[in-house]
Amino acid sequence: MILQALAGYYDRLVGTAGSEVAPEGFERKGIPFVVVLGRAGDFRGLEDTRSADGKRKVARLFLVPKAEKRSSAVAANLLWDNPAYVFGRPKPDAEKAPKKLAERAVAQHAAFIARIEEVFPTPATDEGVAAVQRFLKKADFTAVFEDPLWSEVEETGGNIAFKLDGDDRLVCQRDAVTAAVSERAADNTGDARQQCLITGMYDTPARLHSPIRGVRGAQTTGGNIVSFNLPAFASRGKEQGYNAPVGSKAEHAYTTALNTLLARDSQQRMLVGDTTAVFWAEKPHPMEKLFADFFGEPPKGESKQDTEAVRALYAAPRTGTMPLFDDGTKFFVLGLSPNASRLAVRFWYAGSVGEVTRNIRQHFDDCCIVHRDSERDHLGLSELLRCTALDGKDERVQPNLAGELMKAILQGTPYPATLLSAVVRRIRAEQSKKWQGKSLQNVTYARAALIKACLVRDSRFYRRTQREVVMSLDPANTNAGYRLGRLFAVLEKLQEEANPRINATIRDRFYGAASSTPVTGFFVPMKLKNHHLAKLENRGRAVNLDRMIAEIVEGLDDFPAHLSLPDQGRFAVGYYHQRQALFARKSVTQEGGTDV
Repeated sequence: MILQALAGYYDRLVGTAGSEVAPEGFERKGIPFVVVLGRAGDFRGLEDTRSADGKRKVARLFLVPKAEKRSSAVAANLLWDNPAYVFGRPKPDAEKAPKKLAERAVAQHAAFIARIEEVFPTPATDEGVAAVQRFLKKADFTAVFEDPLWSEVEETGGNIAFKLDGDDRLVCQRDAVTAAVSERAADNTGDARQQCLITGMYDTPARLHSPIRGVRGAQTTGGNIVSFNLPAFASRGKEQGYNAPVGSKAEHAYTTALNTLLARDSQQRMLVGDTTAVFWAEKPHPMEKLFADFFGEPPKGESKQDTEAVRALYAAPRTGTMPLFDDGTKFFVLGLSPNASRLAVRFWYAGSVGEVTRNIRQHFDDCCIVHRDSERDHLGLSELLRCTALDGKDERVQPNLAGELMKAILQGTPYPATLLSAVVRRIRAEQSKKWQGKSLQNVTYARAALIKACLVRDSRFYRRTQREVVMSLDPANTNAGYRLGRLFAVLEKLQEEANPRINATIRDRFYGAASSTPVTGFFVPMKLKNHHLAKLENRGRAVNLDRMIAEIVEGLDDFPAHLSLPDQGRFAVGYYHQRQALFARKSVTQEGGTDV
């Protein structure tokens, strides 16, 4: 299903006017350096195709014959490759013996020449190929090594190609070369033809599949989704790709489509924790541009606003400007992460634009909770995931959690069970976290929103009858965890007003115990209550706070010995709701929140 959908996307790209997708037998590859030759094969100079991209230089992409699949084997590309193959000069490596590198480079250079002669027996009729053959036959590269640019070529080990002086294309892009490569790619008359698992048509199976590049954390040489590289993976005497016969045409289609989606400048690619996600529709659709914005973060300087896509999502029912909710166009989302030399599929979604839109809207509604005016109404996926990680760093998000959360959002199913426990655990771990001597808030907007979303979605999915947490303070909620969270927030506020310059509150010492074992965790805070009330100079304020405490406690039968994980989550939301209500300006209603 995944490979079939990718092959379909390739067919769509090929059929698009002005498409630059690589045809069979070719790929788009970064070629940073070009050797310029005269017609007689004389060296004219080196060209640097790289352009500045921040602090680094990025090579220009060229359409070249498809790279050979190689790991430790010697296999040369046609008319382009790295310095070891083109000139027999390997990239210096302090961890490898220079003698062995030099010996291997001799074999690599010989393979490079042999590959050209295999495709174009001498003398070649194309003047570009003939010039390269003459240049290589002379075997005198002194002028190249003396070129001012050679030091960068050798240091980076970047790919090298050839072109004729005055020509505007590479030799490997000349008509004779493209015709030869296309002819070989179209040659489908071998005895090993089998039925392709993707298309159902008879084709020569691809023994090795092209590497997929662009997945964060994967090897720079790329990884594979389909790979049989050890005898243990084989069956019935078959080797490598013959275990799951994918035709060479279909193999090129799905790998090219996926590499196009994962390209550096692709707008259909996004990072979700440790997962790289790509998405596409069966036909050109606005959702392909909007999808990443739904889960992304606004540009710097616009932190108070939602992304344009989210604003449009909520305006659609009123304005009718984005009729996506009933759109039946097929939509696909694929999440990948590295696994040694392979790529692991973290999640796969095949649905419709309407279903995706409705489920994303439901996710935002589930996460909606009262917050400060300076905070965004709808949080991005990365912001939610960071609140489960130590120090809020992306690389410390639990493995697989990002993929599982994305999958739950797209399918409208309950969030992963580990999500609630991860948030609650971080809140307890950071109850006494300080910055410049002052306590930091552990129950943040993002954490409260995520806990609320987990609770309400679980209640809706499993049709629980108990009253669940809502967007803002709910005095009618009698759940023990929720009420105890409210009580703890009022006790902390009372302590802060009684001791204005206090650096550490009861939250720093007792939040963890109070939220998990209330019968012991509330013993000291409740004992300090009367002392703090007596210290308040504003007696009216003391009466109001005392009355608030009494109203909250009145709904409790007793302090429980233990709170379950969901009730610990309700404790956090109750604490957050009450804090928001206590600090809200008089002009803001207690309901707060946003109009959705």
